[in-house]
Amino acid sequence: MSYTRFIASRYLRSRRNAGFFSFIAGIAILGVMLGTATLIIALSVLGGFEREITEKVVGFTSHVQITGFQNLPLRNYRENALLLASSSPVITSVTPYVAREALIRSKQGVDGIMLKGIDPEAEAIAARKYLVAGEFSINREQGATPGIVLGRKLASRLALDIGDRVVVFGIGRLLQDGQGRAMAFRVTGIYESGMAEYDDVYAYTGIQDAQILFQIPDAASGYDIQLSRVDSADAVAERAADLLGYPHYARTVFESYRNLFSWIELQKKPIPIILGLIIIVATVNIIGTLLMMVLDKTREVGVLATLGATRWGITRVFLRQGLTIALVGTVLGNLLAFSLLVLQQNFKILSLPSDIYFMTSVPVLMRWEDFLVVSAITVALSMLSALIPARLAARLDPVTAIRFS
Repeated sequence: MSYTRFIASRYLRSRRNAGFFSFIAGIAILGVMLGTATLIIALSVLGGFEREITEKVVGFTSHVQITGFQNLPLRNYRENALLLASSSPVITSVTPYVAREALIRSKQGVDGIMLKGIDPEAEAIAARKYLVAGEFSINREQGATPGIVLGRKLASRLALDIGDRVVVFGIGRLLQDGQGRAMAFRVTGIYESGMAEYDDVYAYTGIQDAQILFQIPDAASGYDIQLSRVDSADAVAERAADLLGYPHYARTVFESYRNLFSWIELQKKPIPIILGLIIIVATVNIIGTLLMMVLDKTREVGVLATLGATRWGITRVFLRQGLTIALVGTVLGNLLAFSLLVLQQNFKILSLPSDIYFMTSVPVLMRWEDFLVVSAITVALSMLSALIPARLAARLDPVTAIRFS
């Protein structure tokens, strides 16, 4: 062991108990730990919000959605779906659907819904992923009551459970003779995504039953297009509109929810800067800590100089102290952040109102990049902070330092 490492470790230890850090060093380590943990947690929560909102919005809509101008029915939807699927290699699925406003009535009351009829075999449906009761069964069986899948909040308001029957009334000016049509459905599944905008409103059934209800036989309201690369959404939407022509109208999810995604981008820009200041404040504590150590060890520094220690050797003593404080604080900060994030991820300690935040609890997304980058920045800033008092200690005059005590 070099003498600089030995002396640095002795300076950091408590005089009463050599096995623990001194009180001053402990305060500095605590500051670095809290700063590191705060920044990692903030970045993880921000990443969690972005992931959850993007996944749920895309899941309930799509990366690209094609509809008809003024809600005109789209004919030849089977052929057009195949044409779209083969138009670009980044398209993973094209799902025709029929969606219209409707009224749903149970024994407990009446409510408004958006009924979406889809292909029962379609896999890219978010409600299938968030099922909490029953099954996503909307297959059309001869002579049987068609199935319908509802959100939990809607089911609670109407006091519905699996197997209950409801009546759905199709509404809208596109119906023949201006008359609505009523159909009976059986509740086969209940989902809960945590997004009140969808859980309160959206209901799913088979596309054929929706066509019958809304009286638009052999036609669709639009197409949901899922992509393997989100950054290709604009190009795919433009190509799809040119390929299908009037009355088809294509929009990306970022255009449909422009305000939501703009808010996410706005949050991402200032937060790293603001939270980075927390790390700077924490590392500045190291300057004060080492300056106090320099003052406390002034006589010892003078003795080292008279024994032949070079200025670089004395500088290394205090740089090693700063590095030790930074490494211990950073490791503890990573452990603290990881523990709190795991608790939130598994037990949902912090809850949110779903009608405001699109989810029921604070989401987290733990990425090793966040831990690595934050740790590297913390250690680098800590070493820069330690350089100032280290250089001051190295410049002390040995005679003056010995007399100082």
